[in-house]
This record gives sequence, C-alpha cells and structure tokens, in this order.
Amino acid sequence: MTTTEADEVALELERLRRSVDVGFATTRGDLALLLQRADQTDKTLDEHETRLEALERARWPLPSLAALTSCVALAVTLWQAAGR
Repeated sequence: MTTTEADEVALELERLRRSVDVGFATTRGDLALLLQRADQTDKTLDEHETRLEALERARWPLPSLAALTSCVALAVTLWQAAGR
C-alpha cells in the first residue's frame, strides 16, 4: 500500500467517523426530545388524574338522592292513604 492509498484510506475513515458522530448526535437530540415529550405527557396525565379524582369526589350523589326521593314518596303516599 502506497502512502497515497494510505492517505486516501485515512481520509475515508475520517469521513466515515464524522458521519457516525453526526448520526449519533442527531440520535441523541431526537432521544432528548422524545424524553421531554414523555415527561410533558406524564405531567399532563397526572394533572388530568387529579382533576378527575376531584370531580369524582364532588359528584352529585344521584343514587342516594333517588333512594331518598322514593322513600319520601312512599311516606307521603302512606300518609295520604291513612288520612282518607
């Protein structure tokens, strides 16, 4: 192998190395962006979970209200039937 060929091989290896370094840098940047988006998504999910739990706690107790209404209606019906 002559010195010219050795220089050409060294030059090509350096170009290949630079391409690999650029590829790794791009991949690292993409991964950092994905991690940031995942963190934002986790934060949003936590906020939504907190809001949902608050809504569930403050929810109108419809089954209890329905049972109470039916008991009152029964009591009024019995009172009217007994009064006649």
